[in-house]
Amino acid sequence: MTVMLIGNKCDLSHRRAVSYEEGEQFAKEHGLVFMEASAKTAQNVEEAFIKTAGTIYKKIQDGVFDVSNESYGIKVGYAVPNASGGGAGSSSQAGGCCS
Repeated sequence: MTVMLIGNKCDLSHRRAVSYEEGEQFAKEHGLVFMEASAKTAQNVEEAFIKTAGTIYKKIQDGVFDVSNESYGIKVGYAVPNASGGGAGSSSQAGGCCS
């Protein structure tokens, strides 16, 4: 399992209750990935998803996760381009990704 601990609201440093070092140490002691982020400013929001995906990918490459066994929670899919030229998950068609 890959779990990320996110210290939220890092844009409000004057109201900080937990130091970066404390969060990082807690994450290390419990085998978690750690980052600080701010939804308000978007600082590290995308990076958190990318870092988590990268950690999962590394575990696949290292043989920790067996992608042929869906009990690991990973289902291999293939991107299929749509007629408008965007890839899977593309929101380039009218209505966006969820219409």
